[in-house]
Amino acid sequence: MAEDLNKNNVVYSINGPVVMVKDTKDFLMLEMVYVGYKKLIGEVISINDKFTTIQVYETTTGLKPGEPVVGTGDNMCVLLGPGIISNIFDGIERPLKKLEEKSGAFISEGCDVDNLDMTRLWDVKITAKLGENLKHGYVYATCQETPLIEHRCLLSPNSKEGEVIFVAEDGKYSLKDVIIKIKTSKGEIIDINLYQKWPIRVPRPVLNRMPLRQPLVTGQRVIDSMFPIAKGGTGAVPGGFGTGKTMTQHQLAKWCDADIIVYIGCGERGNEMTQVLEEFSGLIDPKSGCPLTDRTVLIANTSNMPVAAREASIYTGITLAEYYRDMGYHVAMMADSTSRWAEALREISGRLEEMPAEEGYPAYLPSRLSQFYERAGYMTALNGKEGSISIIGAVSPQGADFSEPVTQNTKRFVRSFWALDKNLAYSRHYPAINWNTSYSEYLDDLTPWYHENIDPEFMKSRQKIYSILQEENKLMEIVKLVGEDVLPDDQKLVIEIAKVIRVGFLQQNAYHKDDTYVPLDKQLKMMNVIIKLYEVSKMIISNGVALSLLIEKTDMFEKLIKMKYEIPNDNLEIFDEYFDEINKLTQFQSIKSI
Repeated sequence: MAEDLNKNNVVYSINGPVVMVKDTKDFLMLEMVYVGYKKLIGEVISINDKFTTIQVYETTTGLKPGEPVVGTGDNMCVLLGPGIISNIFDGIERPLKKLEEKSGAFISEGCDVDNLDMTRLWDVKITAKLGENLKHGYVYATCQETPLIEHRCLLSPNSKEGEVIFVAEDGKYSLKDVIIKIKTSKGEIIDINLYQKWPIRVPRPVLNRMPLRQPLVTGQRVIDSMFPIAKGGTGAVPGGFGTGKTMTQHQLAKWCDADIIVYIGCGERGNEMTQVLEEFSGLIDPKSGCPLTDRTVLIANTSNMPVAAREASIYTGITLAEYYRDMGYHVAMMADSTSRWAEALREISGRLEEMPAEEGYPAYLPSRLSQFYERAGYMTALNGKEGSISIIGAVSPQGADFSEPVTQNTKRFVRSFWALDKNLAYSRHYPAINWNTSYSEYLDDLTPWYHENIDPEFMKSRQKIYSILQEENKLMEIVKLVGEDVLPDDQKLVIEIAKVIRVGFLQQNAYHKDDTYVPLDKQLKMMNVIIKLYEVSKMIISNGVALSLLIEKTDMFEKLIKMKYEIPNDNLEIFDEYFDEINKLTQFQSIKSI
């Protein structure tokens, strides 16, 4: 009877990635299905009394009405286990290297490969004990996944809890091998191996969501000092073409103090994604000296790949991140870019003939964005371990128009907003983060951490630097109208010091050994020496010395612009010499302008 029912489940209509089956009640909402003779992977997204609608995650070229549709009974899931780190997946967690071996440089339809290598042997240490009551989220085995990451196998929340009645010896096992057996309260015997499945659209459960009190240290001055993000927080990097979104995310991925990086290339150009993959393969982790790929997961879904898989890639990435967070790791997730993901939503919505909202995006765009960013956070896992996921999403507004729907809705759900400016980028000021339009709502939350771990004066120094930049912004409006010559010297000084801040502090060279990453203590000293120059210069000018004469008689303004290159990160004592030189400027108090 079941076979007769399945024969009636055939493709009725095809509209790009959207396929419909008529007159069936055999499928569940969000069920994973195989479509056509090539067994294309799809997901049920709508059911009514006449039609079941499926979005297909592979190209439907060549698919015809009348081909069979077979259900799996499961949701769209990813496989979680050893072998994820250092791998490169497509949007639905198929390893690209395995796909290349099977179908060549171009992925063929219905290419069926295991998400993880089921034959590879792992050196497993069993941590579960006989007679132990194993609960959801608890670690029952560990193995060294890479030289940097210990993989902790967790009892899936979808599994049943019970008493451990069999424990294998430590040794080499594949993912399918039975490691332990548990007996439930009802007497059921369950085999547990090294992997589990988890539906991508369902957040993994946690014990507790904790307040965000610790910064994600990136080594980028404009972020750490001016617009910080918390560990477990959310940030957005919006910017037009060529403003450096991808480069900014590369710097964050390489230098931020997260244990694991999940990088999602969502709808980016193929040549750009190729460059990302090649660069990440060659990067060395500065903390350990090992390849950066030893703590990185890459998900590549380029703009010429099926649009529905682009929509799924974000959920695939966040599910992998949640898995490692539950092990007790701090994960940083880079999504490049959420605009392409939103465009995939728009295309599928259009094919479903849904009522469009602003600029053709579906009305549920805000709720989808909020569901995604809400999965970030600093959590206590079911096993009591603390872990976090920090999400940093790039946004690519067309024409650098920040008023478009994706950027505006993203601002509602993130608390760090790093607006990239094309004028800064075209003038070679990188990172091109505009200090006038960017903001961070984490400042008050993180102030106690900076106070206790860096210096009680850190946030005060940051506020003074920011105030000078804001004052310069107001003065430049006057300069545009009447010119700089009419300003008094104390206001000209603000403009000169702001230039030192912009070029000497905010601008950072990703290719310089001492400037690509700057520790927080050096950032503080850089701010303090700039503030010291401003205060001493202001005092000298108040005594009647002309600013032009002061600049002519001292090279400190130019010297502070170059200090990021001149002072190594491991020799901060040189700052004392700078402070001494600034103090000697008080001799100019006796000099009057001619």
